[in-house]
Amino acid sequence: MANIYDAIVIGGGHNGLVAGAYLAKNGARTLVLEARDHVGGAAETSSPWPDAPEFKVTTLSYVVSLVPPSVIRDLQLERFGYKVLTQGPYFVPQLDGGALNLSGDKAAKAEAIAKFSKKDAQNYFAFKDWIKPIADVMGPMLMQAPPHLGSKKPMDLFATGKLGWANRKGLSERMVANITKLFTMSIKDLLDEWLESPVTKVVAGGVSGVIGTWAGPFEPGTAYVMAHHSIGDIGDGKLGTWGFAEGGMGAISDACRKSAEHFGAEVRLNSPVEKVMTRGGAVTGVVIAGGEECYAPLVVTAIHPKITFLKHLDRYDLPPGFVNDIENWKTRSGTVKVNFAVAELPEFTAAPGFNVDVHGGTIELAPTIDYIEQAFIDARSGKAAEQPFADISIPTVFDKTLAPEGKHIVSMFTQWVPETWAQERNQKELEKYADRIVDLVTQMAPNFKKSILHRQVIGPWEMENEWGMIGGNIFHGELSANQLFHMRPAPGYADYRSPIRGLYQAHSGTHAGGGVNGIPGHHAVREIMRDKAIKK
Repeated sequence: MANIYDAIVIGGGHNGLVAGAYLAKNGARTLVLEARDHVGGAAETSSPWPDAPEFKVTTLSYVVSLVPPSVIRDLQLERFGYKVLTQGPYFVPQLDGGALNLSGDKAAKAEAIAKFSKKDAQNYFAFKDWIKPIADVMGPMLMQAPPHLGSKKPMDLFATGKLGWANRKGLSERMVANITKLFTMSIKDLLDEWLESPVTKVVAGGVSGVIGTWAGPFEPGTAYVMAHHSIGDIGDGKLGTWGFAEGGMGAISDACRKSAEHFGAEVRLNSPVEKVMTRGGAVTGVVIAGGEECYAPLVVTAIHPKITFLKHLDRYDLPPGFVNDIENWKTRSGTVKVNFAVAELPEFTAAPGFNVDVHGGTIELAPTIDYIEQAFIDARSGKAAEQPFADISIPTVFDKTLAPEGKHIVSMFTQWVPETWAQERNQKELEKYADRIVDLVTQMAPNFKKSILHRQVIGPWEMENEWGMIGGNIFHGELSANQLFHMRPAPGYADYRSPIRGLYQAHSGTHAGGGVNGIPGHHAVREIMRDKAIKK
């Protein structure tokens, strides 16, 4: 009986832990298997420098937003240490010494923008007003399982009709046209319709349109990626803006683990799954490295779909069309995460001294849209960007648990290096790439380079081989129009089920996945309960 469970979850990242907590809460004897020696996956806090353990970094993921309030309540996450500190506004320093600082109220923001464009001082807010109702229509869809579009089965036709009916008030002919724009346009072309200043375009969506994406801002479809980051209401209660988890992103995963264990789940570390066992088209359990077998009529995979369906299963047990879809699932990236421990805060020429809205905000090393595009062109041509862009945050402005008093952690999410670097380790070139980032930031904050105490550089190869993110893609699959909603990760299986009876999906490659939000874990168990797959 020791290895017999009601449910097994593969992967102890935050989605796997959320699924495990909900399964246990619903009465299932649940086992969560994590390959590494700690939970969290990409949402982890680590001490990467052995000679300086007092510094802690949010290793890969670094901010949080769309965790549904109902998940926080259901799993009692705040009781177990979940606390989010609101991130400040955008600050975009320029290589010539200027900067756009979007702090203060609307009037202050308009005044700051007007220094670059009087037209944009009004149109920036008009653009935000244009995007909000679209995001409000799209947001609640994140809380729904995608219907089987195109299916003629009565229940599927009913589900499709129900979705349309539920959105009848929010949708109009103009709204549908605007949503179509988001799914088909490049973020550059969309912003060109509204704004004229290159720096205003950066903060309006130039960076958020390409985060974690193998596409530059000139590529069709990047407008949607921007919209995905603009959603503030998912129909489950209003959410705050982007924020830092106190204790680093690992604190969120730790809270999810404590919740899962509180409800009765067993979490096992150093237990990589090698095989998903099946019989007669139904799941029967898993085999852990070393040959140990664990049995359950219900298995939830919270790891990359290419690993589960192309490595853990015999592809001959899967429909050929499904195998083809997973083989062609696009999961490229070119992302590099660079973490620094510094002796003092960077002092920007454009904003001398300490400013909580600067140092506690989102600092963009991305002067213009063309700058971002050139970084992608470099990587697509087979070389690391000569002038990378970086999304920079300093969580220690608010979170004093990550560094000694007076010292700080600087977190940089950067792009791009060639996507082929996921297949080959290029540490020397990665270090040169990081050197260029340091030099660029130092142009705008002259004390930055000399303040660096320690540095950690993580490229696509490490992300794939150490964290299981194939291609180094932080979303387990690109957020392109052909990989969203009913297509994510494959037509006919976007409802968190799979071709194998009893095998469900809760990874970031499912609908609403991408980022740290726990929605796939929640939705997978919701569908399990609808199927009455837990035998009480």
